[in-house]
Amino acid sequence: MAARIGRSVLTCAAFVGTAAVIPLAAFHPQSTEQIASEAKRSTPGGATFTAPPGWSLRNEGNTVVLTPPETDSHLAIVEVKAADAPSAVAAAWPGYQPGFKRPLKLMTPSPARDGWDERKNFDYETSPNERAIVQALARRAGANWTVVLLDGKEPTIEKRASQFNLIIQSLRPKGYAKENFAGRKALPLNAERVAELKSFVEASMKKLNVPGASLALVDGGRVVYEGGLGVRELGKPERVDPDSLFMAASNTKGMTTLLLARLVDQGKVRWDEPVIEAYPTFKLGDTDVTRKVLLKHLVCACTGLPRQDLEWLFEFKNATPETSMALLGTMQPTSKFGEVFQYSNIMASAAGYVGAHLYDPKSELGAAYDKAMQDLIFTPLGMTSTTFDMERALRGNHASPHGDDVDGKPRLASMAFNYSVMPHRPAGGVWTSAHDLVKYVQLELARGKLPNQTQLVSEQNLLMRRQPQIATGENQSYGMGLSDDRTWGVSVIHHGGSMAGFKSDLMFLPEYGVGAVLLTNADNGGMLLRATMRRLLEVLFDGKPEAVGNVDAAAANYKAELAKHRERLVVPPSPDLAAKLARNYSSPELGDLTVVRDAGATTFDFGEWKSQVASRKNDDGTISYFTIDPTNDGFEFVVAERSGKRALVIRDGQHEYAFTER
Repeated sequence: MAARIGRSVLTCAAFVGTAAVIPLAAFHPQSTEQIASEAKRSTPGGATFTAPPGWSLRNEGNTVVLTPPETDSHLAIVEVKAADAPSAVAAAWPGYQPGFKRPLKLMTPSPARDGWDERKNFDYETSPNERAIVQALARRAGANWTVVLLDGKEPTIEKRASQFNLIIQSLRPKGYAKENFAGRKALPLNAERVAELKSFVEASMKKLNVPGASLALVDGGRVVYEGGLGVRELGKPERVDPDSLFMAASNTKGMTTLLLARLVDQGKVRWDEPVIEAYPTFKLGDTDVTRKVLLKHLVCACTGLPRQDLEWLFEFKNATPETSMALLGTMQPTSKFGEVFQYSNIMASAAGYVGAHLYDPKSELGAAYDKAMQDLIFTPLGMTSTTFDMERALRGNHASPHGDDVDGKPRLASMAFNYSVMPHRPAGGVWTSAHDLVKYVQLELARGKLPNQTQLVSEQNLLMRRQPQIATGENQSYGMGLSDDRTWGVSVIHHGGSMAGFKSDLMFLPEYGVGAVLLTNADNGGMLLRATMRRLLEVLFDGKPEAVGNVDAAAANYKAELAKHRERLVVPPSPDLAAKLARNYSSPELGDLTVVRDAGATTFDFGEWKSQVASRKNDDGTISYFTIDPTNDGFEFVVAERSGKRALVIRDGQHEYAFTER
């Protein structure tokens, strides 16, 4: 569940194929190869990488150019000799794009990893109407530099993010063997190792300005630690404890598919049953895809339907589960069925509501879903505090959302934005505690058995949810609301969650009986999630100490990126500029926008939520307005004209919406 729009997509890992490494030198110079299936390849200098199926690969001397089926984007791997990273990047561009002159936005370092002795990332300035992403990633092994040049369009890169990352994450210097924990015996999570994990989370929270977190750990199927760290709300003394409620956001998805597994056990539906048979009014924007979608596909992120989140994030005052289902009818696929990973919250929402209808066909979808989850999941597991009732959660022991302001200072945030998920709650609306959520992890580790040895859900249908449905990156796949990450040679089943001011992850190692739950009450908590997974594995398998460095780099780079972005923002916008805005705008998909100017500040009010804005002059002369309130920040509106009227244009990765003057 994403609460904000980000332009950088190079964050996934990927699945590595088993094909033999074929040196590019074996191909005729400037030859082009069509990649039929995922394949290992090597550069002339011996660096190895994995090429995705359906792409073309062109060898031009010291440069390898990979191109997806959409020819508007390219990824080039260039090997050069240079004294340092900036020189390596400067030497790499001319061979790929003669005359390249884009201004550099920011250079950020990354820790030495995966055989690279030095890593630096270069981001270039682009204007929003270009819809371009331009980056250079410099990697040094010994005296040799390998530079990755990314030059593409946002819709293509967003759609094929998992494939771009397959190439980047699999790129390693000649002869390097990645650290692998497969076959190792896990060390027990005794008091000393639990203290190490707790200390890591506490120290990382301070570096990342995360006010509060709740952590639970399981070993041998038994809870060995659960506790709270920090405070529930900045400026108040109440501490987080194991029973403090947090929004777990997309960690709802795995529990929703657990509901489906129970319904399959009961014979109410089959995993391979067409959804139109289980729920005849189910309809997507594409008739052919509608017919193809089976129950298991609703949460597989493999149907070709892209993210379409802005429509429910902006316009939700009158939304219901029924309108959530109806929204599917507007959604068109942008890739082939089963071709690439594309995450869809609304499809996952539909999974819960279809299951709810099968459980209680006479009730309204939302009430039926809440009852089904309570009856079949929460009550049997003893998750007594877990709820979809926002008012109940906010009345009791709960964590409040936090985010940084425009100057990088942590602040308490409004809850208004988070109400957007409630009409679509099977995808991300659950409130839960570490004490409750770890019980769900225990059930997963026990292959469907409760502590009293009652089989709540059959092992077959529990495990079906973990089966790979689509590759998400190197050694990673997505099942049904659960990911399988084998980056370090052992299977880690996990899923993240993200709503405004709340970031979470749950993870477990099925082969070792080990699991963890981490709930945080700040947007910056997102930088802690994968690092905690890495630290857990380091502690279990005596791995290289990388997690601390990962957090340090994430914190430093985040501050540098925020400061660089702030340099070009005008806060508040100048009165002369703000005066050119219309007072009222409307979008058929996103609803109404009212511009409020008060005491020098300019606020965009969408009815359901609002935020102050800053202005920015782009390199092409256009003007953008950015929302800047904590947790609601990062939405960009470009000043435009539509049919002779003033307009503000907002985009996600693959869609464009216009608020037009009314």
